[in-house]
Amino acid sequence: MSLLLPSALAISRSQPFLLLQSSTAQSCLPILRHIVSRPGANTQEHIVVFCFLYAPSSFTSKAQLESENIRVYDWTGRIPGYSECPDTRAELLQAIRAGEFATFVCLKRRDSCNRSTAPPGPLSVIVDSVDTLFSDLGSLANTEQLLSEVLATTRGRNDASRLIVHALAPSPLIPLLTQTRFSPTLTHLTAHPPVLVAHLATAYLTPPPPLSSPEKFWRVFLPIAERHYESERLVFGAGGEGCGGKELVVEVLVRGPDASARRRGLERVLEGWSGDKNGGPCALKDLESLKSVWTRKVVEENVPDPTQNLSFNLNLTPEQQQSRAKVPLPYAHEGLNFPVPGQAHEHRNNPAAILYDPDSADDIDDDDPDEDLDI
Repeated sequence: MSLLLPSALAISRSQPFLLLQSSTAQSCLPILRHIVSRPGANTQEHIVVFCFLYAPSSFTSKAQLESENIRVYDWTGRIPGYSECPDTRAELLQAIRAGEFATFVCLKRRDSCNRSTAPPGPLSVIVDSVDTLFSDLGSLANTEQLLSEVLATTRGRNDASRLIVHALAPSPLIPLLTQTRFSPTLTHLTAHPPVLVAHLATAYLTPPPPLSSPEKFWRVFLPIAERHYESERLVFGAGGEGCGGKELVVEVLVRGPDASARRRGLERVLEGWSGDKNGGPCALKDLESLKSVWTRKVVEENVPDPTQNLSFNLNLTPEQQQSRAKVPLPYAHEGLNFPVPGQAHEHRNNPAAILYDPDSADDIDDDDPDEDLDI
């Protein structure tokens, strides 16, 4: 079965909105870093990154930042009340128009501004932290309205374009951004720690599909995954390995024309993300941290031998076993037929019968003892 995650990461006109959801237990930044660093010189896709929380170097190298396909706005230094903050809404909408780009790249605290005509082609607009944007604007309604305008402007381009936002759960923006009122189509990628899947397989006896039915797994997985303290306890609690692992489990939710599920165009799967040198989407069974879930362990129980450590021998030699097998048992008839009165010379399969030999002391009277009663 083919993976859904590669197609979810690819730019598509039918899926203009991509939501990346992280948590304290598991970050989604490796996927965001993969999206930013993927375009090369031989592709027509252009990427505009708005950095509100993370430095541009967190997503790509210095050489890639100088590429014509990537434009980065470093707004991490814009702190309301502590620095002069221009109109974020006007600059953000201006940056994604087809006419021109404004590039603000911060490398080693040196700002460079360059305006150039944006060539036509696919465009990906990335907001690295909508929670920081919400904190800067100070209003949930204004943040939702701004993102809605950005999405509408992105959809209005002639070429396939999309809006990619990154949120840290629990966030008040996630329920608003996942509603059909904001966007009828949605690609929602949620990062989970692999230890959560291993915990469900051992504690709840519910491994991921196909080891268990999808209905049973999602009925157990979704409520526990929404309780973020469960994942934090498994990652940071006693016996936890902490965050920062190279592998992660990705919950892929696709709503819209690209979904192939039966329920209102909705498809939900669980896939893996490898953190090796050539990291990227992979199947769950390919994750090293989940090998124990897919490998059935055969437990050999050592049953004590009652014939050991005795002062006498209870075992038989092979000769003794053969001699014992040759002894005829008087009560083992082995299905032999017995003669029935009147059929002594007939050899046939007779049903079971009770053979009774009267004793001399038996009082057998052929007369009816109740013949004197008027019944």
